[in-house]
Amino acid sequence: MLTLSDVHRLYRSDEVETTALRNIDLQIGEGEFVAVMGPSGCGKSTLLNILGTIDRPTSGRYRFKDQEVADLNEAKLAQLRRENLGFVFQSFNLIDELTIAENVELGLVYRRWAGKDRRARVEAAMDRVGVAHRARHYPNQLSGGQQQRAAIARAIVGRPSLILADEPTGNLDTENGAQVMDILQALNGEGATVIMVTHSPSHADLARRRIDMLDGRVVVSATRAI
Repeated sequence: MLTLSDVHRLYRSDEVETTALRNIDLQIGEGEFVAVMGPSGCGKSTLLNILGTIDRPTSGRYRFKDQEVADLNEAKLAQLRRENLGFVFQSFNLIDELTIAENVELGLVYRRWAGKDRRARVEAAMDRVGVAHRARHYPNQLSGGQQQRAAIARAIVGRPSLILADEPTGNLDTENGAQVMDILQALNGEGATVIMVTHSPSHADLARRRIDMLDGRVVVSATRAI
């Protein structure tokens, strides 16, 4: 599904050049559940941003479903994200002025679906993660765990084939973190590919495969025995 070949990512300013990723060769197959671990600043989030086409490699190649991402203009990249990707962030990234249902619906706004079809999808996604009863509430009226589940509903409402989760349990207590992991495991069990950045070894152990990074490199990539 995803192939990175000799990917580097450099950030330059007038005085400093920083290498965030170096010599990344990585393949992730359809339906995998991959946990990415490593110390802060090792390049985990940069890797996730490149996989999600939010950022581009400075050099190297990235193929998504046999399509070279570097060949796509911004309009095509936006289309790829809309049709294939769902994003879950540590800080939830919900819009405070919108209700939970309206936040979830944002995942469908640019797909030009009829209102009735959108509402059915939104209701199904909220029900899936257990926040349907909070549809008319605003984010600040929900607990952290409920906000993250709403954020997952927004990510999955378009039924993406790839879910990218950046520290999805980082701001949650143990119980709510476990609930989020249950949801991600269930989605993976239904066929979605999940790539999750985490600092939690116990959550990483729930993934089928673990990638360890250090200083912008992949140092270990190991598949867990079932």
